[in-house]
Amino acid sequence: MKFKLTPLEKKWILYDVGNSAFAMLTATILPIYFNYLAKKAGLSSVDYLSYWGYAVSICTLLIAIMGPILGAIADVKDLKKKLFELFLLLGVFGCAMLGFVPSWFFFLIVFVLTNTGYSASLIFYDAMLTDVTEPKRMDTVSSQGFAWGYIGSCVPFTIGLAFVLFASKLGISLQKAMTIAFVITAFWWLLTTLPLLKAYQQRYYVEKTEKMVSSSLRRLTTTIKNVCRNKKVFTFLLAYFFYIDGVFTVIDMATAYGQALGLDSSGLLLALLVTQIVAFPSVLILNELAKKISSTTIITICIIAYLGISLYAYTMKTQLDFWILAIAVGMFQGTIQALSRSYFGKIIPAEKSGEYFGLYDIFGKGASILGTIIVSLVSQLTGNLNLSVSALSILFLIGLFLFRKAVRLNQKNSECGQTTNV
Repeated sequence: MKFKLTPLEKKWILYDVGNSAFAMLTATILPIYFNYLAKKAGLSSVDYLSYWGYAVSICTLLIAIMGPILGAIADVKDLKKKLFELFLLLGVFGCAMLGFVPSWFFFLIVFVLTNTGYSASLIFYDAMLTDVTEPKRMDTVSSQGFAWGYIGSCVPFTIGLAFVLFASKLGISLQKAMTIAFVITAFWWLLTTLPLLKAYQQRYYVEKTEKMVSSSLRRLTTTIKNVCRNKKVFTFLLAYFFYIDGVFTVIDMATAYGQALGLDSSGLLLALLVTQIVAFPSVLILNELAKKISSTTIITICIIAYLGISLYAYTMKTQLDFWILAIAVGMFQGTIQALSRSYFGKIIPAEKSGEYFGLYDIFGKGASILGTIIVSLVSQLTGNLNLSVSALSILFLIGLFLFRKAVRLNQKNSECGQTTNV
Protein backbone atom coordinates (compact mmCIF):
# COMPACT_ATOMS: atom_id res chain seq x y z
CA MET A 1 0.00 0.00 0.00
CA LYS A 2 1.34 3.41 -0.99
CA PHE A 3 2.27 5.68 1.93
CA LYS A 4 0.13 8.82 2.00
CA LEU A 5 0.99 11.86 4.09
CA THR A 6 -1.71 13.56 6.14
CA PRO A 7 -2.29 17.33 5.66
CA LEU A 8 -0.63 18.07 9.03
CA GLU A 9 2.38 15.89 8.20
CA LYS A 10 2.79 17.80 4.92
CA LYS A 11 2.72 21.14 6.76
CA TRP A 12 5.27 19.86 9.25
CA ILE A 13 7.52 18.76 6.38
CA LEU A 14 7.24 22.24 4.83
CA TYR A 15 9.24 23.66 7.74
CA ASP A 16 12.09 21.36 6.74
CA VAL A 17 11.81 22.90 3.27
CA GLY A 18 12.06 26.38 4.81
CA ASN A 19 14.77 25.94 7.42
CA SER A 20 16.89 23.82 5.06
CA ALA A 21 17.30 26.90 2.87
CA PHE A 22 19.10 28.66 5.74
CA ALA A 23 21.07 25.51 6.54
CA MET A 24 22.26 25.37 2.93
CA LEU A 25 23.10 29.08 3.00
CA THR A 26 25.19 28.47 6.13
CA ALA A 27 27.03 25.59 4.47
CA THR A 28 27.71 27.38 1.19
CA ILE A 29 27.35 31.12 0.60
CA LEU A 30 27.88 32.35 4.18
CA PRO A 31 31.44 31.01 4.57
CA ILE A 32 32.37 32.38 1.14
CA TYR A 33 31.02 35.80 2.02
CA PHE A 34 32.78 35.70 5.37
CA ASN A 35 35.99 34.80 3.52
CA TYR A 36 35.42 37.86 1.33
CA LEU A 37 35.03 40.09 4.40
CA ALA A 38 37.99 38.43 6.15
CA LYS A 39 40.30 38.93 3.17
CA LYS A 40 39.32 42.61 2.98
CA ALA A 41 40.40 42.90 6.63
CA GLY A 42 43.70 41.10 5.98
CA LEU A 43 42.99 37.80 7.75
CA SER A 44 44.92 34.68 6.66
CA SER A 45 43.16 31.55 5.35
CA VAL A 46 44.03 29.65 8.54
CA ASP A 47 42.61 32.42 10.75
CA TYR A 48 39.52 32.66 8.53
CA LEU A 49 38.80 28.93 8.93
CA SER A 50 39.50 29.07 12.66
CA TYR A 51 37.29 32.12 13.37
CA TRP A 52 34.44 30.57 11.38
CA GLY A 53 34.85 27.36 13.35
CA TYR A 54 34.86 29.24 16.65
CA ALA A 55 31.67 31.11 15.68
CA VAL A 56 29.91 27.83 14.88
CA SER A 57 31.20 26.44 18.20
CA ILE A 58 29.74 29.38 20.13
CA CYS A 59 26.34 28.76 18.52
CA THR A 60 26.37 25.11 19.48
CA LEU A 61 27.53 25.90 23.02
CA LEU A 62 24.60 28.30 23.48
CA ILE A 63 22.17 25.64 22.29
CA ALA A 64 23.79 23.04 24.53
CA ILE A 65 23.14 25.31 27.52
CA MET A 66 19.66 26.54 26.58
CA GLY A 67 18.26 23.52 24.73
CA PRO A 68 17.17 21.24 27.61
CA ILE A 69 15.68 24.15 29.59
CA LEU A 70 13.75 25.48 26.59
CA GLY A 71 12.62 21.96 25.73
CA ALA A 72 11.30 21.37 29.25
CA ILE A 73 9.38 24.67 29.23
CA ALA A 74 8.00 23.85 25.75
CA ASP A 75 6.29 20.72 27.12
CA VAL A 76 3.95 22.96 29.10
CA LYS A 77 0.52 23.29 27.50
CA ASP A 78 0.38 25.78 24.57
CA LEU A 79 4.03 26.90 24.94
CA LYS A 80 5.76 24.77 22.31
CA LYS A 81 4.29 26.74 19.42
CA LYS A 82 4.96 30.13 21.07
CA LEU A 83 8.63 29.35 21.71
CA PHE A 84 8.94 27.96 18.19
CA GLU A 85 7.59 31.24 16.78
CA LEU A 86 9.97 33.33 18.92
CA PHE A 87 13.15 31.61 17.76
CA LEU A 88 11.86 31.30 14.21
CA LEU A 89 11.53 35.09 14.03
CA LEU A 90 15.00 35.57 15.53
CA GLY A 91 16.43 33.35 12.82
CA VAL A 92 14.45 34.87 9.94
CA PHE A 93 15.16 38.48 10.96
CA GLY A 94 18.85 37.75 11.53
CA CYS A 95 19.11 36.03 8.14
CA ALA A 96 17.68 39.10 6.39
CA MET A 97 20.10 41.38 8.28
CA LEU A 98 23.31 39.46 7.44
CA GLY A 99 23.85 41.31 4.18
CA PHE A 100 23.75 44.71 5.86
CA VAL A 101 26.81 44.08 8.08
CA PRO A 102 30.08 45.22 6.42
CA SER A 103 32.55 44.16 9.17
CA TRP A 104 33.70 40.51 9.50
CA PHE A 105 33.55 40.76 13.30
CA PHE A 106 29.99 42.09 13.50
CA PHE A 107 28.97 39.70 10.72
CA LEU A 108 29.99 36.82 13.00
CA ILE A 109 27.95 38.29 15.87
CA VAL A 110 24.79 38.50 13.72
CA PHE A 111 25.51 35.01 12.40
CA VAL A 112 25.77 33.60 15.94
CA LEU A 113 22.38 35.12 16.87
CA THR A 114 20.76 33.95 13.62
CA ASN A 115 22.15 30.43 13.82
CA THR A 116 21.11 30.19 17.47
CA GLY A 117 17.54 31.12 16.51
CA TYR A 118 17.60 28.52 13.73
CA SER A 119 19.00 25.76 15.95
CA ALA A 120 16.62 26.52 18.84
CA SER A 121 13.61 26.43 16.50
CA LEU A 122 14.63 22.88 15.51
CA ILE A 123 14.32 21.71 19.12
CA PHE A 124 10.61 22.57 19.09
CA TYR A 125 10.16 21.45 15.49
CA ASP A 126 11.65 18.01 16.18
CA ALA A 127 9.54 17.74 19.34
CA MET A 128 6.42 18.42 17.24
CA LEU A 129 6.99 15.08 15.47
CA THR A 130 5.18 13.23 18.25
CA ASP A 131 2.21 15.60 17.87
CA VAL A 132 1.88 15.43 14.08
CA THR A 133 2.24 11.67 13.45
CA GLU A 134 2.23 8.20 15.00
CA PRO A 135 5.27 6.07 16.01
CA LYS A 136 4.88 3.59 13.13
CA ARG A 137 4.92 6.48 10.60
CA MET A 138 7.85 8.40 12.11
CA ASP A 139 10.67 6.92 10.01
CA THR A 140 8.94 7.79 6.75
CA VAL A 141 7.63 11.22 7.84
CA SER A 142 11.05 12.21 9.23
CA SER A 143 12.79 11.00 6.06
CA GLN A 144 10.30 12.84 3.85
CA GLY A 145 11.06 16.00 5.82
CA PHE A 146 14.77 15.78 5.11
CA ALA A 147 14.24 14.71 1.48
CA TRP A 148 11.91 17.58 0.58
CA GLY A 149 14.04 19.92 2.67
CA TYR A 150 17.05 19.17 0.50
CA ILE A 151 15.30 19.61 -2.83
CA GLY A 152 13.16 22.55 -1.65
CA SER A 153 16.16 24.47 -0.35
CA CYS A 154 17.55 24.50 -3.88
CA VAL A 155 14.89 27.00 -4.98
CA PRO A 156 15.99 30.07 -2.96
CA PHE A 157 19.62 28.93 -3.14
CA THR A 158 19.62 28.80 -6.94
CA ILE A 159 18.01 32.24 -7.19
CA GLY A 160 20.47 33.70 -4.67
CA LEU A 161 23.41 31.96 -6.33
CA ALA A 162 22.47 33.49 -9.68
CA PHE A 163 22.70 36.99 -8.17
CA VAL A 164 26.07 36.16 -6.57
CA LEU A 165 27.68 34.57 -9.63
CA PHE A 166 26.39 37.17 -12.10
CA ALA A 167 26.67 40.22 -9.86
CA SER A 168 29.09 42.04 -12.17
CA LYS A 169 26.93 41.38 -15.24
CA LEU A 170 23.89 42.66 -13.35
CA GLY A 171 25.80 45.79 -12.43
CA ILE A 172 25.65 45.25 -8.66
CA SER A 173 28.36 44.73 -6.03
CA LEU A 174 29.05 41.36 -4.38
CA GLN A 175 27.77 42.74 -1.07
CA LYS A 176 24.46 43.80 -2.65
CA ALA A 177 24.13 40.41 -4.35
CA MET A 178 24.71 38.69 -1.01
CA THR A 179 22.13 40.93 0.65
CA ILE A 180 19.55 39.91 -1.96
CA ALA A 181 20.41 36.22 -1.41
CA PHE A 182 20.00 36.57 2.37
CA VAL A 183 16.64 38.37 2.07
CA ILE A 184 15.30 35.79 -0.42
CA THR A 185 16.27 32.97 1.95
CA ALA A 186 14.65 34.69 4.93
CA PHE A 187 11.42 35.25 2.99
CA TRP A 188 11.34 31.61 1.80
CA TRP A 189 11.98 30.38 5.36
CA LEU A 190 9.09 32.41 6.76
CA LEU A 191 6.68 31.68 3.89
CA THR A 192 7.06 27.89 4.11
CA THR A 193 6.51 27.98 7.88
CA LEU A 194 3.12 29.72 7.83
CA PRO A 195 1.03 26.57 7.09
CA LEU A 196 2.51 24.78 10.14
CA LEU A 197 1.95 27.82 12.37
CA LYS A 198 -1.73 27.90 11.37
CA ALA A 199 -2.41 24.17 11.72
CA TYR A 200 -0.24 22.91 14.57
CA GLN A 201 -1.83 22.00 17.90
CA GLN A 202 0.09 20.56 20.84
CA ARG A 203 -1.48 17.12 21.53
CA TYR A 204 0.88 15.96 24.27
CA TYR A 205 1.78 18.28 27.14
CA VAL A 206 2.03 18.80 30.87
CA GLU A 207 -0.37 21.18 32.58
CA LYS A 208 0.64 24.73 33.50
CA THR A 209 1.68 25.43 37.08
CA GLU A 210 2.20 28.65 39.01
CA LYS A 211 5.97 28.18 39.12
CA MET A 212 6.36 27.16 35.50
CA VAL A 213 10.14 27.56 35.15
CA SER A 214 11.09 25.85 38.41
CA SER A 215 8.59 23.08 37.71
CA SER A 216 10.06 22.60 34.24
CA LEU A 217 13.57 22.41 35.69
CA ARG A 218 12.45 19.77 38.19
CA ARG A 219 10.91 17.72 35.39
CA LEU A 220 14.10 18.13 33.37
CA THR A 221 16.18 16.86 36.31
CA THR A 222 13.89 13.83 36.61
CA THR A 223 14.15 13.20 32.87
CA ILE A 224 17.95 13.33 32.96
CA LYS A 225 17.96 10.80 35.81
CA ASN A 226 15.57 8.55 33.88
CA VAL A 227 17.70 8.76 30.74
CA CYS A 228 20.82 7.83 32.69
CA ARG A 229 19.01 4.78 34.14
CA ASN A 230 17.75 3.66 30.71
CA LYS A 231 20.89 2.09 29.21
CA LYS A 232 19.36 1.70 25.75
CA VAL A 233 18.44 5.39 25.45
CA PHE A 234 21.58 6.67 27.18
CA THR A 235 23.93 4.55 25.06
CA PHE A 236 22.17 5.68 21.89
CA LEU A 237 22.54 9.33 22.92
CA LEU A 238 26.25 8.84 23.60
CA ALA A 239 26.67 7.21 20.19
CA TYR A 240 24.67 10.04 18.59
CA PHE A 241 26.88 12.57 20.37
CA PHE A 242 29.94 11.31 18.53
CA TYR A 243 28.73 10.32 15.07
CA ILE A 244 26.36 13.23 14.48
CA ASP A 245 29.03 15.60 15.82
CA GLY A 246 31.19 14.55 12.89
CA VAL A 247 28.28 14.79 10.44
CA PHE A 248 27.37 18.36 11.46
CA THR A 249 31.01 19.45 11.44
CA VAL A 250 31.40 18.23 7.85
CA ILE A 251 28.21 20.14 6.90
CA ASP A 252 29.18 23.32 8.78
CA MET A 253 32.81 23.43 7.65
CA ALA A 254 32.69 22.01 4.09
CA THR A 255 32.71 25.28 2.16
CA ALA A 256 35.08 26.99 4.60
CA TYR A 257 37.43 24.02 4.18
CA GLY A 258 37.28 24.20 0.38
CA GLN A 259 37.87 27.95 0.46
CA ALA A 260 40.86 27.57 2.76
CA LEU A 261 42.35 25.07 0.31
CA GLY A 262 42.03 27.72 -2.40
CA LEU A 263 39.39 25.95 -4.49
CA ASP A 264 37.20 27.93 -6.90
CA SER A 265 34.13 29.46 -5.20
CA SER A 266 31.76 28.84 -8.11
CA GLY A 267 32.78 25.20 -8.32
CA LEU A 268 32.32 24.75 -4.57
CA LEU A 269 28.81 26.18 -4.66
CA LEU A 270 27.76 24.07 -7.63
CA ALA A 271 29.18 20.95 -5.97
CA LEU A 272 27.17 21.65 -2.82
CA LEU A 273 24.06 22.26 -4.92
CA VAL A 274 24.60 18.79 -6.39
CA THR A 275 24.86 17.49 -2.80
CA GLN A 276 21.32 18.68 -2.13
CA ILE A 277 20.01 17.15 -5.35
CA VAL A 278 21.71 13.80 -4.64
CA ALA A 279 20.38 13.86 -1.07
CA PHE A 280 16.72 13.96 -2.17
CA PRO A 281 16.45 10.51 -3.80
CA SER A 282 19.08 9.04 -1.45
CA VAL A 283 16.97 9.72 1.65
CA LEU A 284 13.87 8.20 0.06
CA ILE A 285 15.71 5.14 -1.27
CA LEU A 286 17.49 4.41 2.02
CA ASN A 287 14.23 4.89 3.94
CA GLU A 288 12.57 2.24 1.75
CA LEU A 289 15.56 -0.01 2.36
CA ALA A 290 15.20 0.59 6.12
CA LYS A 291 11.64 -0.78 5.95
CA LYS A 292 12.94 -4.02 4.44
CA ILE A 293 15.89 -4.54 6.79
CA SER A 294 15.98 -2.13 9.75
CA SER A 295 16.64 1.54 10.51
CA THR A 296 19.55 0.56 12.79
CA THR A 297 21.31 -1.27 9.95
CA ILE A 298 20.96 1.75 7.67
CA ILE A 299 22.25 4.09 10.39
CA THR A 300 25.26 1.78 10.81
CA ILE A 301 25.95 1.90 7.06
CA CYS A 302 25.76 5.71 7.14
CA ILE A 303 28.26 5.97 10.02
CA ILE A 304 30.72 3.71 8.18
CA ALA A 305 30.25 5.80 5.01
CA TYR A 306 31.07 9.00 6.93
CA LEU A 307 34.16 7.34 8.39
CA GLY A 308 35.31 6.72 4.81
CA ILE A 309 34.46 10.31 3.82
CA SER A 310 36.54 11.78 6.66
CA LEU A 311 39.53 9.61 5.73
CA TYR A 312 39.16 10.51 2.04
CA ALA A 313 39.37 14.20 2.97
CA TYR A 314 43.04 13.69 3.87
CA THR A 315 43.87 13.18 0.17
CA MET A 316 41.71 16.02 -1.15
CA LYS A 317 43.59 18.54 -3.29
CA THR A 318 41.56 19.31 -6.42
CA GLN A 319 38.09 20.53 -7.36
CA LEU A 320 37.26 17.00 -8.56
CA ASP A 321 38.15 15.62 -5.12
CA PHE A 322 35.71 18.06 -3.54
CA TRP A 323 32.96 17.04 -5.98
CA ILE A 324 33.48 13.37 -5.09
CA LEU A 325 33.31 14.23 -1.38
CA ALA A 326 30.19 16.38 -1.89
CA ILE A 327 28.32 13.61 -3.74
CA ALA A 328 29.30 11.04 -1.09
CA VAL A 329 28.05 13.34 1.68
CA GLY A 330 24.79 13.88 -0.21
CA MET A 331 24.15 10.15 -0.34
CA PHE A 332 24.14 9.74 3.45
CA GLN A 333 23.73 13.05 5.32
CA GLY A 334 19.92 13.20 5.17
CA THR A 335 19.30 9.56 6.03
CA ILE A 336 21.55 9.48 9.10
CA GLN A 337 19.77 12.55 10.51
CA ALA A 338 16.24 11.44 9.57
CA LEU A 339 16.46 7.90 10.94
CA SER A 340 18.26 9.05 14.09
CA ARG A 341 15.48 11.59 14.74
CA SER A 342 12.68 9.06 14.23
CA TYR A 343 14.54 6.34 16.18
CA PHE A 344 14.71 8.67 19.16
CA GLY A 345 11.11 9.85 18.72
CA LYS A 346 9.86 6.28 19.04
CA ILE A 347 11.63 5.49 22.32
CA ILE A 348 10.63 8.56 24.36
CA PRO A 349 7.40 9.55 26.17
CA ALA A 350 5.32 11.68 23.79
CA GLU A 351 4.20 14.11 26.52
CA LYS A 352 7.86 14.86 27.34
CA SER A 353 9.08 15.21 23.77
CA GLY A 354 10.29 18.77 24.36
CA GLU A 355 12.49 17.77 27.30
CA TYR A 356 13.88 14.74 25.51
CA PHE A 357 14.54 16.54 22.24
CA GLY A 358 16.22 19.31 24.21
CA LEU A 359 18.63 16.67 25.49
CA TYR A 360 18.80 15.14 22.01
CA ASP A 361 19.94 18.51 20.69
CA ILE A 362 22.72 18.68 23.30
CA PHE A 363 23.99 15.33 22.12
CA GLY A 364 23.56 16.50 18.52
CA LYS A 365 24.04 20.06 17.33
CA GLY A 366 24.83 21.25 20.85
CA ALA A 367 27.69 18.76 20.97
CA SER A 368 29.10 19.59 17.53
CA ILE A 369 31.27 22.17 19.28
CA LEU A 370 33.75 19.30 19.69
CA GLY A 371 34.08 18.66 15.96
CA THR A 372 34.47 22.30 14.95
CA ILE A 373 37.04 22.85 17.70
CA ILE A 374 38.97 19.76 16.53
CA VAL A 375 39.09 21.15 12.97
CA SER A 376 40.01 24.65 14.14
CA LEU A 377 42.73 23.59 16.60
CA VAL A 378 44.33 20.93 14.37
CA SER A 379 44.45 23.36 11.44
CA GLN A 380 46.07 26.07 13.57
CA LEU A 381 48.51 23.77 15.40
CA THR A 382 49.65 21.77 12.37
CA GLY A 383 48.87 24.08 9.46
CA ASN A 384 47.54 20.97 7.68
CA LEU A 385 43.94 21.58 6.58
CA ASN A 386 43.42 18.03 5.28
CA LEU A 387 44.58 16.49 8.55
CA SER A 388 42.15 18.70 10.49
CA VAL A 389 39.13 17.21 8.69
CA SER A 390 40.46 13.65 8.74
CA ALA A 391 40.81 13.96 12.53
CA LEU A 392 37.01 13.69 12.63
CA SER A 393 37.33 9.97 11.85
CA ILE A 394 37.85 9.27 15.56
CA LEU A 395 34.35 10.61 16.24
CA PHE A 396 32.81 8.19 13.75
CA LEU A 397 34.76 5.22 15.14
CA ILE A 398 33.59 5.90 18.69
CA GLY A 399 30.04 6.59 17.49
CA LEU A 400 29.94 3.33 15.53
CA PHE A 401 31.10 1.28 18.52
CA LEU A 402 28.56 2.85 20.88
CA PHE A 403 25.69 2.66 18.39
CA ARG A 404 26.17 -1.06 17.85
CA LYS A 405 26.22 -1.45 21.64
CA ALA A 406 22.90 0.45 21.85
CA VAL A 407 21.44 -1.89 19.21
CA ARG A 408 22.53 -4.92 21.22
CA LEU A 409 20.96 -3.49 24.37
CA ASN A 410 17.71 -2.93 22.46
CA GLN A 411 17.76 -6.52 21.22
CA LYS A 412 18.42 -7.74 24.76
CA ASN A 413 15.40 -5.78 26.04
CA SER A 414 13.25 -7.33 23.32
CA GLU A 415 14.38 -10.83 24.23
CA CYS A 416 13.48 -10.12 27.85
CA GLY A 417 9.92 -9.33 26.74
CA GLN A 418 10.12 -5.51 26.95
CA THR A 419 8.18 -3.78 24.21
CA THR A 420 9.92 -1.53 21.76
CA ASN A 421 8.83 0.57 18.79
CA VAL A 422 12.25 0.56 17.14
